[in-house]
Amino acid sequence: MGNVNLATYAKNTWCPGCGNFAILNSIKAVFGALIEEGFPKEKIVIVSGIGCHAKIADYINVNSFYSLHGRVVPVCEAIKLANPDLKVIGFAGDGDTYGEGLEHLIFAAKRNVDINIIIHNNRVYGLTTGQYTPTSPLGFKGRSTPKGTTEYPINPLELMLSSGASFISRGTSHGMELLKKIFKEAIMHKGFSLVDVLQVCVTYYNMYEYYDKRVYELEGHDLADYNKVLAKIREWDYNNDSKIALGVFYKKERPVFEYAFKDKKINTDLKIKELLNDRA
Repeated sequence: MGNVNLATYAKNTWCPGCGNFAILNSIKAVFGALIEEGFPKEKIVIVSGIGCHAKIADYINVNSFYSLHGRVVPVCEAIKLANPDLKVIGFAGDGDTYGEGLEHLIFAAKRNVDINIIIHNNRVYGLTTGQYTPTSPLGFKGRSTPKGTTEYPINPLELMLSSGASFISRGTSHGMELLKKIFKEAIMHKGFSLVDVLQVCVTYYNMYEYYDKRVYELEGHDLADYNKVLAKIREWDYNNDSKIALGVFYKKERPVFEYAFKDKKINTDLKIKELLNDRA
């Protein structure tokens, strides 16, 4: 998928075996395919935050913006509102966005802003050498919790579903072909999309074996039935030892924020009715 060279001169400094490589190579292939299909390279913009994931902006030769910790989403929103013709893809860590930036993520999903957020979810603060994050499992032992955390993890997919996200998906860094497929579908979706990537940190929380034994790809799944989607999302709550579904969980078309925001003639009553129908 894609033969366009998007490499840069920057030296890659991720740890050998880091799951970020799979995300980098997958998204470069998708960007290359989009460009070959005729989408202008200059209309692709990536945004990154603070953490190991953020270096991805150094390694892809497209327009990019380094944001502050927890602020990937509002920067993506601002860029999209300023120029709705752009494809805006945000890269963030689980601590970066499920932690400090969570309120921005919820409201972007609620508004259905047409941006794509890819989470490098290694369930640990890798850059600061091993503290627990909002998705670390109960009992996680790290530098900030040497005796094990007493907190249960959040389920970000469930949170995004309840917040109004119109595209929700999950992949792993040991599944590049599926990642490329999900990334392409998320980018082409008209509305807010979340791709939660179980991206393994080999240095501080090596989960490759754990995921490899449990993951399976969704087949014949009803993408539009809210209750069935919720049940499937709750199958694995980021803490238990059940099977872990990968793929697209939820997809629904509804009005996007940037055009409604600019169009003063929008029928507000109709929009409210459509939003209520989404939750039915």
